[in-house]
Amino acid sequence: MGLAIGLVGLPNVGKSTTFNALTKAQNAEAANYPFCTIEPNKAIVPVPDKRLHALAKIVKPERIQHSTLDFVDIAGLVKGASKGEGLGNKFLSNIRETEVILQIVRCFHDDNIVHTEGSIDPLRDVEIIEGELILADIEVLSNRIERLKKQARTDKNAKAVLDIAEELLEFLGDGNLARNYTKTDTEEYAQLVNEVRFLTAKEIMYGANTDEDGLLEDNEYVIALREHAKKHNCELIKLCAKIEEELIGLDEEEAQEFLTDLGVEESGLEQIIQKGFHKLGLMSYFTAGVKEVRSWTIKQNSTAPRAAAAIHNDFEKGFIRAEVIAYNDFVEFGGEAKAKEAGKMRLEGKEYIVQDGDVMHFRFNV
Repeated sequence: MGLAIGLVGLPNVGKSTTFNALTKAQNAEAANYPFCTIEPNKAIVPVPDKRLHALAKIVKPERIQHSTLDFVDIAGLVKGASKGEGLGNKFLSNIRETEVILQIVRCFHDDNIVHTEGSIDPLRDVEIIEGELILADIEVLSNRIERLKKQARTDKNAKAVLDIAEELLEFLGDGNLARNYTKTDTEEYAQLVNEVRFLTAKEIMYGANTDEDGLLEDNEYVIALREHAKKHNCELIKLCAKIEEELIGLDEEEAQEFLTDLGVEESGLEQIIQKGFHKLGLMSYFTAGVKEVRSWTIKQNSTAPRAAAAIHNDFEKGFIRAEVIAYNDFVEFGGEAKAKEAGKMRLEGKEYIVQDGDVMHFRFNV
């Protein structure tokens, strides 16, 4: 799966409904009972970026191509998932293959929708989910420690890693997430993460799934979850999965009018996609021609040759230089020709660090 965002949560909190809205297709069955999602549904979702449309107005291309993001809808976890309850072990392995966790948390009351715990309590739900992730990490770390003990008899590096592992095991045992461990910047911790791939070391975003009233003003459930997210340095995005699903099929103008009528400026799902893109350490640069205006996905802090590889590996191998115009300059001067006349086009070499929104053209030779 690679650079993917995994949707997790208890059963019946709105995960599959959110996934349907994200993908604008009814390819994740949403039903009012636990475990309606058994195999992880996967989807590639375009990243909303108004800059593409601004470029298209100038260039008037035949088509527009967005950056994309992978989302995986992972079946609902329950208490005991780390011990195999429900379909726990398989679900936990699916989470392990993603890079960012989007935890959908129910923040509204509705007698017609069953909650597996019998009541609405976002912090309890978060504790259940994260508790299971912690227990799963404790299990795999404990197994790794046993192997490290044997290696440490003859390997000094293994002894250093063992010391960190045992300290981290105690930290997890106290109910903490690995991402909040104080020594995440050490080589030993990095080695452990690479070997063990801790579930609780991943970036976490909370999707507060509320009703229509809760979109306009935070209810008590959202307030509690927002405080929890802030305490743990996590993103919180408020959404109403039901409304987001109703936006399916509407064009951009109709969708914006719908949201405006509700008193909402931006779709919660747009925020999820954009913030998820950033959490994955990704950014975009653009190419703008009459055939296509396109957003290319690269890792943040990529050099120009690495950015060129997003188009084709040969572009990196034979890289000569990059012609670069900042997005704001491209728009201000109405396109490449006038931006160039104004001295806003730069020639950049192999050491150039690409900036988000750069409009680029590569010169190469192979």
